[in-house]
Amino acid sequence: MPGLSIVDRVSAYARPDGWVLEPTPSTFAPNGRWSNKDMDPVPPKGRTWSTFNYIAYWVSDATNVAVWELASSMLAIGLSWRQALPAIAVGHIIISLVMVANGTIGARLHVGFPVLNRSSFGFWFSYFSVVSRVVLSLFWFGIQTYTGSECVYQMLKAIWPSLARMHNGLAPGAHITTSGMMCYFLYWLIQFPLMLVSPQKIRWLFMVKAFVVPPAWLAMLIWAFVKVPSSEGLFKQHSDLSGSAMSYAWLSALNSALGIYSTLAVNIPDFTRYAKNERAQYVQLLIIPTAFTLVGFIGIAVTSAGMSLYGTVLWDPLQLIDRWDNRAAAFFASFTFVLATLGTNISANSLSAANDMTVLFPRYINIRRGQALCALLGGWVLCPWEILASAQGFLSFMNGYTVFLGPFAGIMVADYWIVHKCKVDVPAMYDPHGRYRYTYGFNWRAVVAILVSVPPNMPGLISSINPKIDVGGAMKIFDFAWLFGFFTASVTFTVLSLVFPAKETFIPEAITSESAFEDAPGSERSSHLEKGVEEEIKAVV
Repeated sequence: MPGLSIVDRVSAYARPDGWVLEPTPSTFAPNGRWSNKDMDPVPPKGRTWSTFNYIAYWVSDATNVAVWELASSMLAIGLSWRQALPAIAVGHIIISLVMVANGTIGARLHVGFPVLNRSSFGFWFSYFSVVSRVVLSLFWFGIQTYTGSECVYQMLKAIWPSLARMHNGLAPGAHITTSGMMCYFLYWLIQFPLMLVSPQKIRWLFMVKAFVVPPAWLAMLIWAFVKVPSSEGLFKQHSDLSGSAMSYAWLSALNSALGIYSTLAVNIPDFTRYAKNERAQYVQLLIIPTAFTLVGFIGIAVTSAGMSLYGTVLWDPLQLIDRWDNRAAAFFASFTFVLATLGTNISANSLSAANDMTVLFPRYINIRRGQALCALLGGWVLCPWEILASAQGFLSFMNGYTVFLGPFAGIMVADYWIVHKCKVDVPAMYDPHGRYRYTYGFNWRAVVAILVSVPPNMPGLISSINPKIDVGGAMKIFDFAWLFGFFTASVTFTVLSLVFPAKETFIPEAITSESAFEDAPGSERSSHLEKGVEEEIKAVV
C-alpha cells in the first residue's frame, strides 16, 4: 500500500479486503479465489534444494526428542534392544520408499501436497485430508513448543540454579508454573522469527542443526559408554516374549517406527517441490533409515547409562540432563535439544500447517501468514500444557492418527504411479470444474478405499485411547495399522480405478507447469506458434 499513511494502512487492514493477497500473473486457477503465489508451481528460480540440503534436512529431523525416545515404547512392551533396533531400521526403510515415491511427484511437478491431493481424492474431497492435517499440525506444534520450553528451562537453570526455586505465582490448576511460562514465552519468541523465513531459505537452519546437534549427541553416546560398560543397563535386558506374542510385539514396534514420520510421508511434496531436480531427493532412501536408526541407538545407549548411574530409567533426555552436576555440559546439551526441537517443529508442523492453510483460504493466507497463524493458534490458543496435563486420551488419538495417514499415502502412490502412470494435468488441479472434479468434487474410488481401510483399525484406536475397553483380536490389526491401511487402501483404490476408470482424467501425456508456461500467451513457444499461423494465413490469402 505505497503512498498511504500509517493510520490509513492500519484502517485498511481492519477491512477483510485489506488482507487480500495480490494475485500473480502465473496462476493456473480461474481466479484468485483458488490460488496464490505460494500455491502455484514453484518457478525454476525457486528450486534451490540440492542433495546436500535433503541430507541436512533429514539429519536435522532425525535428531529430535521423539526419535530419541522411540525405542522406549518398544522395550516397554517386552522387546530387547536387539529386536527394537531392527524394527526402527525396517520401519524407516519402508517409510523412505514411500517418502521418495511421493517426493518424486513434488519434485517432478513442483506442486505441494494440498494441490496434488486433488488429482487423487477429487477437488473437494481433498479438503478432508487437508483440514485434518491442519488440526493435527496445530496440536503437535503446541506440544513441541512446550518441549522446547523445557529445554530452555534446563539451559537457564544451568546458568542460574536458583531458577529451580523460583516462586510460582500461578494457581495449581494452571498446570504450568511461573518459570515454566517464562521459558515457554522465551522459546516462542526464539521460534517465531524463524517461522517467517521462506521455505527456500529455511534449509540453512536445517544445515546448521545438522552440523551442531549430531556431534553433540555422539558426544553423549561416548559419555554413556565411558561411564557404563555396554554389558550393563538396558543392554543386558533380554526379551521374555516368544511365538505369536513376539511377532505382534515386533509388528507393533515396526508400526511405531512407521508412525513417527507418517505425516511427512504424505506431505513430503511440500518440500521436494523446491528440489533443483527430482534426483536431488533420491538420497532420502539412504539417509532416512541410517539417521533414524543411529539416533534410536543413541537413545537406548544413553538411557541405559542413566539407568545404571541414577537407578531409574530416564527415557526423557531432559530429565537425564537435569541430574548432571556439570553445569556447562548441561547448558550445551540443552542448547542442542533447543535447536533440535526448533528445526523439527518448523519442518514437521508449522510449514505443513501453513501449506494447508493456503489452500483453505488462498485469497488471504500465504505460507508466511499461515505460519504466523500456526504460532498463535497452536502456541497459545490450544494451551499445550493443559493438553499434556489432562488430555492423555486425546494424545493417544493423535498418536493413533496413522490409521488415516497410511491410506492417504497409499492412495497418492497408487494414483500417480499405477493408475495414471505419471500422466497428470497440473493446471487442472487448480480448477474446481476441471478434470479432477470427478463426481461433485469427490473421487468415489478414494472414498471407498478410505472406508475399507480405516474402520478395521478403529476398535484398536478406541482401545488405545481407553485401555479399559476390550476389543479382543481387533487390537492385533491396530498393531500394524499403518501397513494395513497403506496396502489395503492402495489395492482397493487401484482395482476400482482400473475396473471403473474416470476416463476424463486419463491423458496421453503429462501436462506440467513447464508445458503450461510454454503454451501461455506471450511465451516463446506461443510466439512461434502465433507467427507460424500468421504466415499460413498470409500464404492462403
